[in-house]
Amino acid sequence: MSFVLAVWRESEPISRAVARERYLHVDTPVLKERFPDEEVSGGLIRIQVERADEVSRAVFAFARDEGLVCYDPQRDLVHNREPLGAYPGIQLHTGDGMVVIDPDLGLVHDVLGTMSAQNPFVALVAFGRHFMQVSPDEQGGFEVEFKEGGSIRAARVPGLTDVRACFLSYASGDRSFLNAYDWA
Repeated sequence: MSFVLAVWRESEPISRAVARERYLHVDTPVLKERFPDEEVSGGLIRIQVERADEVSRAVFAFARDEGLVCYDPQRDLVHNREPLGAYPGIQLHTGDGMVVIDPDLGLVHDVLGTMSAQNPFVALVAFGRHFMQVSPDEQGGFEVEFKEGGSIRAARVPGLTDVRACFLSYASGDRSFLNAYDWA
């Protein structure tokens, strides 16, 4: 069994729907040079499941460095080059093992919609400085935690739209989300 990623060049950010349509018709020959131990065909790279986390992190970084779009058809997520948030080096972590350094804001938005029993949390981490993470709660809402300045605050956020607003505000360097909820 394998895990598939696709990479190709786009002149501007694209949606998941566009990425879905294009991913089988890509051709990026530099992939074979960069990942000689993986099965590469055109712009598709097939990764053995046991190596998926390690190699996918490398593919995401390669795509970012080369100015390419990366599409993950298993998760139906597209990694665009931009727009980026306010914190260079910030990491996006998911409960199903995905790690992306410098995720674009569209990816952050879309990943939040993938939370499930198989993906029980999403976190944005600026190591050594601050982080925000979220998990669904038992009442159908979400528990959001925010750490900055040595203290962790938590708030119950009622819906996914609100969670996305908190995360995008945080990623953009805007702390207005702290005024929107009761943080304990």
